[in-house]
Amino acid sequence: MVKAQPRTAYKYPPPRPESHNRNTHISQSQPTQTAVADIFYMGLLWMVAAAVAAVLASWAINALVYLVWRPRAITRQLRAQGVGGPGYRFFAGNLAEIKQLRADSAGAALDIGNHDFVPRVQPHFRKWIPIHGRTFLYWFGARPSLCVADVNVVKQVLSDRSGLYPKSIGNPHIARLLGKGLVLTDGDDWKRHRKVVHPAFNMDKLKMMTVTMSDCAGSMMSEWKAKMDKGGSVEIDLSHHFEELTADVISHTAFGSSYEQGKKVFLAQRELQFLAFSTVFNVQIPAFRYLPTEKNVKIWKLDKEVRTMLMNIIKGRLATKDIMGYGNDLLGLMLEACAPEDRQNPLLSMDEIIDECKTFFFAGHDTSSHLLTWTMFLLSTHPKWQEKLREEVLRECGNGVPTGDMLNKLQLVNMFLLETLRLYAPVSAIQRKAGSDLEVGGIKVPEGTVLTIPIATIHRDKEVWGEDANEFKPMRFENGVTRAGKHPNALLSFSSGPRSCIGQNFAMIEAKAVIAVILQRFSFSLSPKYVHAPMDVITLRPKFGLPMVLKSLEM
Repeated sequence: MVKAQPRTAYKYPPPRPESHNRNTHISQSQPTQTAVADIFYMGLLWMVAAAVAAVLASWAINALVYLVWRPRAITRQLRAQGVGGPGYRFFAGNLAEIKQLRADSAGAALDIGNHDFVPRVQPHFRKWIPIHGRTFLYWFGARPSLCVADVNVVKQVLSDRSGLYPKSIGNPHIARLLGKGLVLTDGDDWKRHRKVVHPAFNMDKLKMMTVTMSDCAGSMMSEWKAKMDKGGSVEIDLSHHFEELTADVISHTAFGSSYEQGKKVFLAQRELQFLAFSTVFNVQIPAFRYLPTEKNVKIWKLDKEVRTMLMNIIKGRLATKDIMGYGNDLLGLMLEACAPEDRQNPLLSMDEIIDECKTFFFAGHDTSSHLLTWTMFLLSTHPKWQEKLREEVLRECGNGVPTGDMLNKLQLVNMFLLETLRLYAPVSAIQRKAGSDLEVGGIKVPEGTVLTIPIATIHRDKEVWGEDANEFKPMRFENGVTRAGKHPNALLSFSSGPRSCIGQNFAMIEAKAVIAVILQRFSFSLSPKYVHAPMDVITLRPKFGLPMVLKSLEM
């Protein structure tokens, strides 16, 4: 009989081998290391979250200051000095009211004899000036704007030579359209650009350009004549033709090319112009310009196309440099100033030349084309003046190509153009800004305040121009520009002071040449299809074009 072995008493859990205990020790230490890593990462996340919270808090405080506290402080500061205004609205300022006023007036056409388009183009100034006076505060978003419609204050701003009132570039799309050339630069950059560009517009060169201007106009006249039937008359939309003509003139005289060669540049710039203006009355949020919105992408694409086409024109000039030199037109002068072999430190970089080309391709044809358009509109609605000017042209120029000396003798034509510029200035408003805290017209204005000069409104101020300010009267300029109104600096069509338009003599000579050639060959009257609806798209133009009935005077 086998005796049963007694059971060994085990404690629970049973003892494990020494080796197993070592493994157990290792496995127990691992959670401790993981916990340390978790704590580290949690701490890092908390630090990042705290940093983000601090940044957001800083943004919130800055936004609160910029959108709430600062507008209230500026409003109180100016009201204490007697400067009123329509009052700030959170974030949008007065933009909503401005857009509503413009929308309300957009559909109304004017009578042909009514030259007061301010209710259509600047309805906010027409509403606010009678309430708040010629100098008042209003808001473009959270940016303070001071309306400066007093001619004496305007003179103070525009005649400054010390740089107190730099250009205001609040809209990046307009800056992209014009390029940072002579129009938008300030300080030493402006002086450097002007030093290069100014010689291209001296009077001797402008007189030499007159023949080119007349030839371009003559080519356009030949096209009109070819369209005429046996009855000797034709209806033509002159605004479109003038855009092409002035583009052809600036192409020939400044860039040594032709309209056909630069046609894509002008078309792209025109599209850019309308896109840029569509953003003028929107709140400008800096970061939004970098977002790939549909409009931004289109603007970027057009701008790239313009720069590429301008670079191709420049390359074409450089390719013939060894044979023909740089040339003595605007492009040639700029390229010479850029030439590294001629100067260790070139006056202009290639990017700056491209920007200047953008400036003059746009400004050199757009404003001139509208001056011609409105001049022809007024000539067609004032047939007696049309006959007076034709008699003067035939007396001084005959039927030949007008020369610079002949154009200088056209006094009635000159007065007519000046009155056209008063009533239909190509640019309806210009802006500067306070470069620092300063005094404007006895008012202490904080740094960054935009100073808006409403040209169209000032040109209709009866205290400056008399009770007939809204009437068309060229004889008011019989004794010159400075005596036409009650203030010598009242005509602001080309601005005034040291920053006045460098191309004003060019524009006036071109307008005289073209009008003279037209008067030599055609009589004209306004088409019944014409609708008088001036509109502002950076520059002032007839909304529905200028259809005109032309009749040949040549046998």
